[in-house]
Amino acid sequence: MRLTVFWERMAEHFGAGYAETFARDHVMAELGGRTVQEALAAGWDAKDVWRVVCDVMNVPLERR
Repeated sequence: MRLTVFWERMAEHFGAGYAETFARDHVMAELGGRTVQEALAAGWDAKDVWRVVCDVMNVPLERR
């Protein structure tokens, strides 16, 4: 998954303004105690990060 697609999906689910805040501030154990931004910076694949976000935040299947 390209980062542009990842950020589009984040914006679709959380809203354009909150997606960035969520990615910066929400620490998830499933990402090794990192935020979305930290996980991406650490080299996590965007698709894997998106899957974690979907699982943790109960994103509907049709949006995954």
